[in-house]
Amino acid sequence: MEIERLIRGQGGEPVVAPSMREIPLANNPPAFDFAAKLLAGEVDLVIFLTGVGARLLNQILETKYPPGTIIDALKRTAVVARGSKPMAVLREWGVPVAVTVPEPNTWREILAATEGRSEKRIFVQEYGKSAIDLIDGLRARGAEVTAVPVYQWALPEDLEPLKKAVHGIANGEFDVLLLTASIQADYLMQIAAQEEIEDDVRRGLRSMMVASVGPTTSETLAELGIAVDFEPSHPKMGFLLSEGARAAGEILRAKRERKQ
Repeated sequence: MEIERLIRGQGGEPVVAPSMREIPLANNPPAFDFAAKLLAGEVDLVIFLTGVGARLLNQILETKYPPGTIIDALKRTAVVARGSKPMAVLREWGVPVAVTVPEPNTWREILAATEGRSEKRIFVQEYGKSAIDLIDGLRARGAEVTAVPVYQWALPEDLEPLKKAVHGIANGEFDVLLLTASIQADYLMQIAAQEEIEDDVRRGLRSMMVASVGPTTSETLAELGIAVDFEPSHPKMGFLLSEGARAAGEILRAKRERKQ
């Protein structure tokens, strides 16, 4: 696994517990409604939030439409790419991108990057959970916004590695928690609650370095009442590992001194 290799490369001892899996929404009326409107010229702007979601959306729609139909329609439509991953997919398809959203790629950057645009009929390709803040912000400008959910998250089928890791946090067995997606924080605390050790997990996290890959994950942690100790300069796993490794010693030292 890539993250294990990166952690070992920084001198760490990884314990990797899968905390989520993607479930494509195969029976997806919003996706087919989007396609019908796109082909009818009734879509002004499409916002792609993830590369995986863009590919899955096209795969879903190709079960009804000939290959290339949706991509050709996107070439005639204004498109927004939230960061490098959807940008790479759109470039592969030959779809021109009207707006590329800069890091850290949160809903705030999307709103800022699309400020002043005239398009009113907007479709947002969602990922996992609804992009409520983004949609509300676009609607506040007078836009007609429709969400197109492409995949959703679920807990892993085998929960034992995650349960073992949650108990390890509660028992003070780890120094650092690395979170690479916001849903991981939700599921971490969901399992803690199911195991009836939520207070112990919160106590354990206060003694660890909690490292978030970027602002979206940090916001979720804040909503859960968990303090974030570290966030990298760029919301990417490589930066999380390399910069986090350099910061860990001082952060842990300061936490331990405060406990004395």
